[in-house]
Amino acid sequence: MKTDIHPANFEAKVTCASCGNTWVTTSTKKELRIDVCSNCHPFYTGESARLLDVEGQVDRFYKKLTARQSYVEDQKAREESMNVNNRSVDDLALTPRATDGLKRAGLLTIGQLVDKLAEGDAAILAVNGFGQSALTAAKKKLRALGLELPEAPKAEKAEKAAEAAE
Repeated sequence: MKTDIHPANFEAKVTCASCGNTWVTTSTKKELRIDVCSNCHPFYTGESARLLDVEGQVDRFYKKLTARQSYVEDQKAREESMNVNNRSVDDLALTPRATDGLKRAGLLTIGQLVDKLAEGDAAILAVNGFGQSALTAAKKKLRALGLELPEAPKAEKAEKAAEAAE
């Protein structure tokens, strides 16, 4: 090491401006003044825990946590309501006569209507108050919702082909 390149070391008197506490240490300056020392700093005295409680940090955390949980529950409820099969037949906006006929027949949800359509057009047309125009409108609206409509049974296809040939 080179000589005479290091700064001079002194026994420095350190004074805290907040509490007036003093002590001696080594430094390149003869006297040091500091704003806060370990005797009066909140972190060292335990006041920081009290400050946190006064500010309500824990309460704010629990408030955010419950808000998040309620948000997640709302999202799940929205997803379930957006599930097309659980939606009411009222959402198809059919004529009041057709909607009432479906409800009287016990077809309250779109999923139940699709299941009935799987049995064939004749099964759904047997519902009192539900005619061919309502069936056509219902199929259009179901396709618009993105549903795959079930194929008609083979016997029914053969009957329609025979009617068309006559």
